[in-house]
Amino acid sequence: MKFTDGYWLNKPEYDFNFAIQSYSASITDSALRVVCATNPINGRGDLLNHGTLTVTFTAPMPDVIRVQVEHFMGVKDHGPHFELYEAPVKPVITETEDAWIFESGKARAVVSKEKRGWRVTYQGDGQLLTESEYHGMAHAHHRDTGRDYMIDSLTLDVGERVYGLGERFTEYVKNGQTVDIWNGDGGTASEMAYKNVPFYMTNRGYGVLVEDSSDVSFEVASEKVERVQFSLQGEKLVYDVIYGQTPKGVLERYADLTGHPALPPAWSFGLWLSTSFTTSYDEKTVTSFIDGMARRDIPLSVFHFDCFWMKENHLTDLTWDPEVFPDPEGLLKKLKARGLHICCWLNPYISQESRMFAEGVENGYFILKENGDVWQTDMWQPGTAIVDVTNPAAREWYAEKLRRLMAMGVDAFKTDFGERIPVRGVKYFDGSDPLRMHNFYTYLYNKMVFEAIEQFKGEGDAVVFARSATVGGQKFPVHWNGDSSASFRSMAETLRSGLSIAHSGFGFWSHDIAGFEQTASADVYKRWAVFGLLSSHSRLHGSSSYRVPWLFDEEANEVVKKFARFKNRLMPYLYGAAVEAHEKGVPMLRPMLMEFPDSIACETCDRQYMLGANLLVAPVMHADSHVDYYLPVGVWTNILTGERAVGDTWRRENHDFLSLPLMARPNSVIPMGANEERPDYDYADGLELHVFEPREGAITVTVPDTKGNVAATYTVRTVDGETTVETDCKKPYKLVVHR
Repeated sequence: MKFTDGYWLNKPEYDFNFAIQSYSASITDSALRVVCATNPINGRGDLLNHGTLTVTFTAPMPDVIRVQVEHFMGVKDHGPHFELYEAPVKPVITETEDAWIFESGKARAVVSKEKRGWRVTYQGDGQLLTESEYHGMAHAHHRDTGRDYMIDSLTLDVGERVYGLGERFTEYVKNGQTVDIWNGDGGTASEMAYKNVPFYMTNRGYGVLVEDSSDVSFEVASEKVERVQFSLQGEKLVYDVIYGQTPKGVLERYADLTGHPALPPAWSFGLWLSTSFTTSYDEKTVTSFIDGMARRDIPLSVFHFDCFWMKENHLTDLTWDPEVFPDPEGLLKKLKARGLHICCWLNPYISQESRMFAEGVENGYFILKENGDVWQTDMWQPGTAIVDVTNPAAREWYAEKLRRLMAMGVDAFKTDFGERIPVRGVKYFDGSDPLRMHNFYTYLYNKMVFEAIEQFKGEGDAVVFARSATVGGQKFPVHWNGDSSASFRSMAETLRSGLSIAHSGFGFWSHDIAGFEQTASADVYKRWAVFGLLSSHSRLHGSSSYRVPWLFDEEANEVVKKFARFKNRLMPYLYGAAVEAHEKGVPMLRPMLMEFPDSIACETCDRQYMLGANLLVAPVMHADSHVDYYLPVGVWTNILTGERAVGDTWRRENHDFLSLPLMARPNSVIPMGANEERPDYDYADGLELHVFEPREGAITVTVPDTKGNVAATYTVRTVDGETTVETDCKKPYKLVVHR
């Protein structure tokens, strides 16, 4: 939201209280509280008829400084609030002649005592990170609407770039953009986003989390080109300055604060095949798809029943359509006998034709209007109501229906929608503020479903396929990027969204191979299939047409077969990266900056990524088969072709449909398994250790089991050019050195 008319003037409809100078301060064992005057104070008379801003600094965990800015302090807080995992530390607070200094671990805030100016300087390891300064912190009142806003802005240095703010399809570097944190169903070709996260990081080793689930508005080097400004409606603004030194370090701190991604089960990393969205299908259709994949030696891990496993106009009733699936338990039993896991589509919107509607009305399980009626809309389904996820009884009611499906053999659920949540004229069971529930709804929705699976199947075997999210949603993987289109342009915006959500703390991410809307040409399908099978999770899914490869061309079968089988072989490496995402909060798909924080060239790379720490992936996104990508310093090896390339340069290559730049990092070890048929197997049995351009010294690699525990440890040592392996694992392995 913009409040100014150029640098010098403010918009005339607003009255402002800017932090002008620090007036007084109080210090306790845990906090520094500074009262800011909003007009120059020359004498006692200047204290009359003017407001103040109260700024409180606390330390929710080491290296994190929480800043709470308040105007009127008597406003009732109805919630909801992000679920945070604080580990408060006792800060070091000192006062000098010129400043108050607040320290949390390696992070420091220095509040100036200047009489003619407001300045808070944030430092990490003694180095300047950012500042809140002149006309940065403020309260604003809109005279026409009566709405109040809280604002702050933090400076950006020369060359400083901003990343994150959720899964955004706009440019990867957010400088110059206005970003409104408001979950919406806008597709992937718009500025709207399904997953909005009021958290950004920069290439200077820090991040900022605004602790509010409302429509926080960010002006990123836009309204004030030297700053990131954030504002929200209300009388209080709370944000955390998170120091991590590197992008990975920032994400580790962010995960500690907001929650670590759960570790998805190993089977979920295999290929998912869907019925697609509005297509017609029955048991015969499903069986034909699975038989067709088997005949072509394409390994499947999950079969997904979208939308119309339930009867049309009855969505969502969580009941199989008896006309199409008269024996669902028998069907699921057959599919599971073939080694498949089962996923079913659902959402929290309940049609008045649904069998669940009357139950929900009778027991008060839906969001209500302020007059007590059920809130309803004809958007999506006739008379749609929405489950009130703040009501514990409603959550249990919904979860019990999921347990019945899991008892039939369902393993996972696609938690679709969750963005179109009403704000005006509604009320929640727990009294939550509807404005702040709009974005937060998805957190409770996905938590409800994820925990229902976890409670039924056990910890470590729960996975959802979610579209909407906010802060903390990363705890309930997996997330996919929503409704993309069948084009190379949409493929590129999909990758940008993956890079952006990676900066926002989400460890596991997927997308609809070849796009959701329309039907892709064969070349788009094949290129996207490679990209999809080199993502953490891989799903063939569309809207009004099927996505089985033989409907595109014969070569599509070979592409999907090759990379589905290759991904299964790569699982010892991939699941190791998954464990790291779970334990440290560092995502599997990583922007180049995350692995190469000192490389200026990597700061803007938006058509390539690192898959784990050691594999560079550059999807081909052009019809003429060319791809441009940046290769960092060192000698890299394409693990598909064996071709070596010297880095620290941009490269343009042409690749056929069975290839792409898939480059192993110099001095790395990529463990590869012996099983191409499935993603969940004994990774250490028959393991191959591929060592690329080894340097003198040792590299230790751990290989997990399918529960994320360490199954084997290998130390690869190179001395005088000779590479050997030390391990206590008694299972056979093979060493392959690439020089």
